[in-house]
Amino acid sequence: MQDALITNPWARMGFVLALSLVLYLLLTRVGTRFVRRLESRSPEAGPRAATLWLMLRRVIGLVLLVFALLMVFDTWGFSLTPFLAIGTVFGAAIGFGAQDLVKDVLAGFFILAEDQYRIGDTVTIADTTGTVEDIQFRITVLRDLEGNVHFVPNGQITVTSNFTNLFAQPVLDVGIAYGADVDDAMKVMLDELRNLATDPDWTDLITDEPEMLGVQELAESAVIVRARLTTRADARWSVRREALLRIKKRFDAEGIEIPFPHLTISQGPT
Repeated sequence: MQDALITNPWARMGFVLALSLVLYLLLTRVGTRFVRRLESRSPEAGPRAATLWLMLRRVIGLVLLVFALLMVFDTWGFSLTPFLAIGTVFGAAIGFGAQDLVKDVLAGFFILAEDQYRIGDTVTIADTTGTVEDIQFRITVLRDLEGNVHFVPNGQITVTSNFTNLFAQPVLDVGIAYGADVDDAMKVMLDELRNLATDPDWTDLITDEPEMLGVQELAESAVIVRARLTTRADARWSVRREALLRIKKRFDAEGIEIPFPHLTISQGPT
């Protein structure tokens, strides 16, 4: 068997390819099992480990592919010196002519290392908002609310806003008419938010007591009253929509007017 591997290039090539494939499958299986175990034990560390593992698995595949190709070339007697020289020239070309590519790859590495965002997070990067579907060597893939897919080069990301990290504090600005009792309106609004926070269907999503921050602005046609909720990070939008719906219904029941623009047309003397 050993003599056949030494003398038969086809056998050696098959052995190298099979070995590379087995190593890739073995490492992939071990890494996937580790990530799943971590996800079951730690809800916080699990998503980060899954994102890091996605990138690491690609690196492992690339390294094993290069290893297999070099071994195959060596098996058939091709000198590796030209390939090494080409690699050196290619590296120099990347350094001088593909700086953006290197910048994107390095930025992607630091995004993962610093845990700026993970797959499944909702973020705003490069003036684009969406859910992170993939983090690759060079780009981050986002899908927005309408289902559009955006490919953002990692090197163009200067500021990242992560909307689904740990917790959220949705702010509610509601306008009331100048003729309404502001103190009464604030009490009614806070009471309704507390009712929402104690509702069995919503209490798991609201993690702290609602806050009434007071009068935010004396606008042209309304007094703006501001309140704030503290929610799970991924629930900010659903909780905010439900809160505004309940406030509108409660204000209607209490006779508190929410002003809207009016247009009065008067007919002059004929």
